[in-house]
Amino acid sequence: MKNPSRLSRAIVNAIDKSKVLGIRAGGESAHRFIGVWPIVVDGRVFARSWTLKRRGWYRAFLTDPLGTIQVGERQVRIRARVARGKRLWEAIEQAYAEKYPNPGSSKYVRGFRTARRRAATIEFLPR
Repeated sequence: MKNPSRLSRAIVNAIDKSKVLGIRAGGESAHRFIGVWPIVVDGRVFARSWTLKRRGWYRAFLTDPLGTIQVGERQVRIRARVARGKRLWEAIEQAYAEKYPNPGSSKYVRGFRTARRRAATIEFLPR
């Protein structure tokens, strides 16, 4: 039976295989899609904000948790939720290290471990 609080297995698998996920914050906004580094932990989809800009995607989701993700040619309506918990954050950091092991990514993988970026972890759920 499908869990209505989780994205479908097919969507999660596609996200897990991709290095970049297109996201658009805002319910029915005209915002463009931007790329983030997605991570899958226990069948759940997460991303961390790098810059935490005042007008960036993370803060937009704090204001309006509705949005859209782009998986291949498909657009999926989502809602965003801030992810909390030391064990979950550590699992996400391990997943980043495994998914993005190349030298060019190491600066970002390390940077995602800072306290302010840990606190800016978003989980994407179906609407």
